[in-house]
Amino acid sequence: MKQLVESMAKALVDKPEEVVISEVLGERTTVFELRVDTNDLGKVIGKQGKTARAMRTIMSAAGTKLGKRCVLEILE
Repeated sequence: MKQLVESMAKALVDKPEEVVISEVLGERTTVFELRVDTNDLGKVIGKQGKTARAMRTIMSAAGTKLGKRCVLEILE
């Protein structure tokens, strides 16, 4: 799952080397914290949050297949 988030984020940004993903494991929920360069933040979020919402939808679908709830947080 971490690899999925990383590949999606790196495809969107200008500085893929700045993409950092940390995984916080919970009992039933896994939180993925995504950090990108401040100049690339708008590209990851998208207009009116559409890109971020699409990434969260993909993660939700993949998490359902694994039987876990996955949450994506985009940090500055």
